[in-house]
Amino acid sequence: MSVRSVTLRYADRHLLGIESLSAQEILRILDCARELRSRPDFGASNELAGKSVITLFYEASTRTRISFEIAAHKLGASCTTIDSNSSSVTKGESVWDTGRTLASMDPSVIVSRHQSPGTAHILARAAESVGEQTAIVNAGDGAHEHPTQALLDALTLLDRLETLEGRTIAIIGDIAHSRVARSNLFLLRKLGATVLVGGPRSLVPKSLEHLGGTIGRDPDEIIEVADAVMMLRVQFERLSGPPPFPSLRDYTRTYGLTLARSRRMKPGAFVMHPGPMNRGIEIDPEVADGPTSVVAHQVRNGIACRMAVLQRATGQGPWAEGAA
Repeated sequence: MSVRSVTLRYADRHLLGIESLSAQEILRILDCARELRSRPDFGASNELAGKSVITLFYEASTRTRISFEIAAHKLGASCTTIDSNSSSVTKGESVWDTGRTLASMDPSVIVSRHQSPGTAHILARAAESVGEQTAIVNAGDGAHEHPTQALLDALTLLDRLETLEGRTIAIIGDIAHSRVARSNLFLLRKLGATVLVGGPRSLVPKSLEHLGGTIGRDPDEIIEVADAVMMLRVQFERLSGPPPFPSLRDYTRTYGLTLARSRRMKPGAFVMHPGPMNRGIEIDPEVADGPTSVVAHQVRNGIACRMAVLQRATGQGPWAEGAA
């Protein structure tokens, strides 16, 4: 598949969320990721030689941070990781001032994760106020969005389903606190899928219907009609007070993807999880590591998608001026 080319204005190179992207631009990023993945040595090159990437993470991360670092190195860019615990953040520096300071050093890309919604937008405005050519990539802002996770999830889905038009995708778990769920809801609907969301009322309130998903309370009914089932962990770190359900055992029995419940999936359906997993709570180990699981494939696709996002952020690859 050929990668469609387009030249982006600097201001459009930020990736702050999925909601603002068109279906055409989403498919362009996925085409680019697929092409990079097909290259020898997983697309390793010097395309971004001389470019610099900063990963600025205010929250813990394994998959996202490391895959961005690998993506940068594979494309020949330098990568600097900033731990907020060892930066001036500990002295009270604001996100705005951190953004202006880092942008003044003229990095090509800042990849940010923060516990507060909208932080990536603040960093983008801060970078633009300095007048430097620094693109901001949102690696998760609170319970708002996680665009690159949705992109890698979409690539994984398309590897199996070929198209999302007319497909039914289930997302079960803590939807209320999940930036992954929000970005996936935006993306999957843009590409024509029906999204069923399930979980207890405390974690999947009816007010979330405005995001476009159809809420179901019976996970068995959801699983039986879904082409793919994405399980989400309960985000205990975002809860204030005790868990909003009787017990973990009750939650697993009612909403977890147990081995017995997984046997209700339609033929050909498969299981996804963005990680980190709470094995034995939202998903049984036998399911997480079983033949219907594509979790490892999701992780691998994360590198390809983040390579494509870094190309887009720097105006390279299919986004280079004059690209064929």
